[in-house]
Amino acid sequence: MGISIWQLLIVLLIVVMLFGTKRLRGLGTDLGGAINGFRKSMNGGEGAAPSETVKQELK
Repeated sequence: MGISIWQLLIVLLIVVMLFGTKRLRGLGTDLGGAINGFRKSMNGGEGAAPSETVKQELK
């Protein structure tokens, strides 16, 4: 037996009610930053992030 879409929606609703949207957004931002840092370290730190490259080109 698998988990149905309704069960997932109920669990998601409970999580949002417990933590709130601001806290979940902050967790998502932190998780994204951690993943980006991990990817940079796996690539040997070569090159800059695309946003940093654009900022340097504009100077």
